[in-house]
Amino acid sequence: MLDSRPPTHDDLIDHLVRTTALARGEANRVVLDVLAYFDETTEEFVRRRHRELRSGGFRNTEIFERISTELPHRAVAPAQLSLRQLRRIVYG
Repeated sequence: MLDSRPPTHDDLIDHLVRTTALARGEANRVVLDVLAYFDETTEEFVRRRHRELRSGGFRNTEIFERISTELPHRAVAPAQLSLRQLRRIVYG
């Protein structure tokens, strides 16, 4: 029978508590935040980075070039996307 409970990361949380100044609750929150960050789809990442860079005052030309160079360095690098494909993710 499969366990339907969400996986825990107690070993990682224990390690963070031992090796940092984080309390157990803080370490748990950090682990969940990091997992959520790396759980983003390519499309979610592109949209989020576009919003972040746009709010930072960058123009689309700069934004799409930058996203294009960031994508291969994700934890699981997606297929290379053209600048046009990046724009279509954001604008449809």
